[in-house]
Amino acid sequence: MRLLVAAMDVEMVAFTEPIDGFDTLVTGLGKLQAAVGLTKALSAQTYEEIVVVGTAGALDPELEASVYEVVSALQHDVADLDGVVGQHVALPATVGSSRDGLTIATGDRFIDDADTVTHIRALGASLVDMETYAYMWTAESFGVPIRVFKAVSDRAQDGATELWDVTVTRCSGWLRERIRVEYGV
Repeated sequence: MRLLVAAMDVEMVAFTEPIDGFDTLVTGLGKLQAAVGLTKALSAQTYEEIVVVGTAGALDPELEASVYEVVSALQHDVADLDGVVGQHVALPATVGSSRDGLTIATGDRFIDDADTVTHIRALGASLVDMETYAYMWTAESFGVPIRVFKAVSDRAQDGATELWDVTVTRCSGWLRERIRVEYGV
């Protein structure tokens, strides 16, 4: 059995029917709700894989509005004792796979301005969201493989909040199609 995870119900609107071989979980927004929700699910049942779907802002101007697989995550809203942004005092700087692929920057606020995008992109991320680091860290802590698929909903620039409200339903449809292709369901 696999666990299909999203932060918000609206990111799952295209997943109207149960998917054979998958349980579903909606954790809520942000790193804490993501970590707690996934921890509860993994403590209650064993899963062969976690599959995360959701939206993300594109930091990289080359990324088109599409679905991308994310292989690693960092936190953009933490700093270590020396003030190095992206380095946590007690958690790894990055989590996930070392294979080539996209890195996402996770933080507990919605990014919607150009200056912040420039700052976060300098950390090495192509996308930004509010949960992926927590999902990956929790999955690693439980020893469960994880795949993360993110649909680009906005450019994380001025007006991104309004754009996300308009595009999230379309993104859910893209994500459902990607899961259909990846898993044959």
